[in-house]
Amino acid sequence: MELGLIGLGKMGGNMRERLRRAGHTVIGYDRNPDIADVHSLKELVDKLKGPRVVWAMVPAGAPTQSTIDELADLLSPGDVVVDGGNSRWTEDEKHAVELGIKGIGFVDCGVSGGVWGLENGYALMYGGTPDDVAKVRPVFDALKPEGEFGAVHAGKVGAGHFAKMVHNGIEYAMMQAYAEGWELLEKVGSVTDVREVFRSWQEGTVIRSWLLDLAVNALDDDEHLEQLKGYADDSGEGRWTVEAAIDHAVPLPAITASLFARFASRQDDSPQMKMIAALRNQFGGHAVEANAAEAAAMKSTKNTKSTKKSDK
Repeated sequence: MELGLIGLGKMGGNMRERLRRAGHTVIGYDRNPDIADVHSLKELVDKLKGPRVVWAMVPAGAPTQSTIDELADLLSPGDVVVDGGNSRWTEDEKHAVELGIKGIGFVDCGVSGGVWGLENGYALMYGGTPDDVAKVRPVFDALKPEGEFGAVHAGKVGAGHFAKMVHNGIEYAMMQAYAEGWELLEKVGSVTDVREVFRSWQEGTVIRSWLLDLAVNALDDDEHLEQLKGYADDSGEGRWTVEAAIDHAVPLPAITASLFARFASRQDDSPQMKMIAALRNQFGGHAVEANAAEAAAMKSTKNTKSTKKSDK
């Protein structure tokens, strides 16, 4: 089938490639003309045959709203817009109403998989009417991992982003647990090889997971995470999860504590947050901040090597 894809960054670009490998026609638009197939949303819409499906992978908030507003004026009744970004679920009903006035369908889709999705597939959680979801089904089938699981019609409009939000809240808590365990192991003098302890957990233990595999990858790159600053940002979904828990009187002590731990990381150079930062970089390609002293030392070493070469 044909798909218009808006936003060709780390996630969107790989999604375009995975869909093309599956035999679908993807017309991509991005503000960066070097990676775009077309140079405006109007050109993208004009190149698609009706009924059109247009998938947006843009930042939540104002960028998503402006994209929805422009598409509302360009698309036709029977077309469908998919919001695959990390929008707050409370925005989805509003977007569905805005597009529905013009006869345009709307599906919200939480997407997980990060930079590994191209090869492994993306976990998809989507919300919308059965008719609108059916129009997007071939795309879902191509993006999801192989096998029976990996995609779910979670419910009505908003359900996809709500499910993804809860997924990310759980992710916060799991990463925090690994980070706390890692710091404690590093502090105990009797444990002489923390990295190999983590590696030993990859087989046969009840805490083995993909996040554990990624933690080992990070420790292989930097055994004591000395090159990282103990700072980890939050995407906003952890906050939304805690807010939703308050609204529904659901206790979330572990997820809430993990969110507050990230706030604490912005006050001091937290060892635990080095692991959190390393994990976020491993699975999602999120930016990390270098330890200032380590960065300076590495720069000095490079300069020394460069000077020696020039002396030869």
